[in-house]
Amino acid sequence: MLVGVCDFPGSYVFPPAGYGGIERWLWAVAVGARAAGADVHLLGPGWLTDLEAEWVRKPVRLEDVAAGSQAERGLRDAGYDLLVVGHEYPSLAAWTRTWNELDCDVATFQHSPVFQHTRTAFDGKRSRLYCYSPEMIERYAAHQPIPELAVHLGLNEEEPPAVAGRDLVWLGRIDEEKAPHLATRAAQILGRRIRIVGPVFDEDYVRRHEKLLTADHVEWVGERGGQAKTAALRDASVFVYTYARNYVEAGAAVFGESLRAGTPIAALTWRKGTCAEAALCDRTGAIAVVDPEVDDETAAGTLAEAIEQAQSLDHRQVQVTGQLRFDPARHFEEMAARPC
Repeated sequence: MLVGVCDFPGSYVFPPAGYGGIERWLWAVAVGARAAGADVHLLGPGWLTDLEAEWVRKPVRLEDVAAGSQAERGLRDAGYDLLVVGHEYPSLAAWTRTWNELDCDVATFQHSPVFQHTRTAFDGKRSRLYCYSPEMIERYAAHQPIPELAVHLGLNEEEPPAVAGRDLVWLGRIDEEKAPHLATRAAQILGRRIRIVGPVFDEDYVRRHEKLLTADHVEWVGERGGQAKTAALRDASVFVYTYARNYVEAGAAVFGESLRAGTPIAALTWRKGTCAEAALCDRTGAIAVVDPEVDDETAAGTLAEAIEQAQSLDHRQVQVTGQLRFDPARHFEEMAARPC
């Protein structure tokens, strides 16, 4: 099987060093495809040139290809069986025009809870949309979505054997939607230290919650990539997951990243059917489902109880389960197979 993994214009390189959701997912698909025995071409100019020593890199984007051009003939002659692309592109007319000339399948993962696809973007067989959680499946029901847990990888993030770890960790973009202030308050209730890992996306949010986010028990680590990112996850006793009441998590890279490192997760959610419910089980974490009408203090207290519950889990078992559930080769094989 020949697979083309497509980049897109953005502010991050492919694969990114730290934060970057869809970019990390596309790299995981490329790695998983190769591990599953497929031939892989990295399509688009955004892929790191350093990769050319080990990967076939073709700096062409389908949406930029003119009809009847040499570039179009080159893509057609390559004989792709599958293209994997960011979720916006099967609804982009210029991209789909070239794709239709190639006579191959396309697969994508829904990484946005609000993007609107064209009515004909997916047929559930030749063009396939994958969604993480029951609530995302429901949101995109008109496009015949297929349930699947997204896998995300960065360069040099191979996980060493799990350890029990210490303190707590929260990782992600720091803004209102991800709500890390709830994690810091839960840690404060328990008298625990917590490390905040990730880039600041919203300075106003940080200022509004400055008292909690800069308290003595909170350590700001900043954005991390590669081995430093893996170590930040592995060295924690529990990963604390939060998000805002009105936010819908679409892709949730952190679940796979934490579990593969062997760190159990305590997750705060505001309803059933979320990514946390899809990703976790009683061997890998604890979920606090809280009524969105309650105040932050009550929510943080319930999250603190989930942290204590997750604390007792076996890190080695967490890692075994996480590496099976979030295996890149398994993920690729699920996406490469047409539904019966």
